[in-house]
Amino acid sequence: MSGINQQIELGGIMVSAEPRTDWTSEAVAKLFELPLNDLLFAAQWVHRQHFDPNAVQVSTLLSIKTGRCPEDCAYCPQSVRFETGLEVHDLMPLEEVQQAASNARAQGATRFCMGAAYRRPKDKDVDKIIAMIKTVNDLGMESCVTLGMLTPAQADRLAEAGLDFYNHNVDTSEKYYAEIISTRTYADRLETLENVRNAGIKVCCGGIVGMGETRQDRVEFLRTLATLPAHPDSVPINQLVRVAGTPLAVAESDDVDTFEFLRTIAVARILMPQSQVRLSAGRTEFSDEMQALCYFAGANSVFYGDKLLTTDNPEANEDLKLFDRLGLEPEVAPDQVSSA
Repeated sequence: MSGINQQIELGGIMVSAEPRTDWTSEAVAKLFELPLNDLLFAAQWVHRQHFDPNAVQVSTLLSIKTGRCPEDCAYCPQSVRFETGLEVHDLMPLEEVQQAASNARAQGATRFCMGAAYRRPKDKDVDKIIAMIKTVNDLGMESCVTLGMLTPAQADRLAEAGLDFYNHNVDTSEKYYAEIISTRTYADRLETLENVRNAGIKVCCGGIVGMGETRQDRVEFLRTLATLPAHPDSVPINQLVRVAGTPLAVAESDDVDTFEFLRTIAVARILMPQSQVRLSAGRTEFSDEMQALCYFAGANSVFYGDKLLTTDNPEANEDLKLFDRLGLEPEVAPDQVSSA
């Protein structure tokens, strides 16, 4: 929508439907502190300025290269440093990726995301992934990849191949980041995001809650995203999945309260009004009622299918049953409308 100049005031905070990148830590913290009813009202109001409130964008994620990652991300079962019993495999053949993408499209996905466990991909691997991107695009789906850090030249090559989205999460606040990862800096992540933006690829960037961080860390995590030169086009919000063998599987920290997760979704929607806010990992722990509240709070995208890289995820038919109960509709790609 264009020409939006409305705003509402809640608890002394001016909430606008227009995107802005000047959010302060204090202002974001005040959003988190609002009475839940007020926060949800503001998030739903902002959401309706830019999106159909009853449409959900559906993505499918495939692990095209699994395991043997040299990084030490404390949540990740793909790290070579942890014994998680993960079945590893090298880069998948193109034919298998094409079949998986075709199946995802048949199940209603409009975006096909491919994840590979790299610190930074080699150029010879980028060649193979470019062929996968073109295959996905030829099916009439949006393409997305997550490959770790990228050089400017690699980002340019992916853009030239027609890549729609690049996922590279910041994971948490800059302050707490070192508690989770030591093999890559926060600045490294921001640099890759800059390379992707400069190449003209849409940015998919979010994080994980429930890793032992404080609310202030969640404030700073979302503020980082909302004060980038341009808001991410897609913001996946993951709840930690405690995988046996990873350091966070036995961490003493409690899981994030469900209402705190809901607040995180609502604040993300208010801070980034034109971004798709995606429910990602951890949804197997959510009740139907909790997911319904997340949609009301402004989440309008999901990963579906039985796997998210290496962790369980609600099956597609279960999501569609819930959509039907809530009166929601999967977003349909334009070419799927014309061919229906």
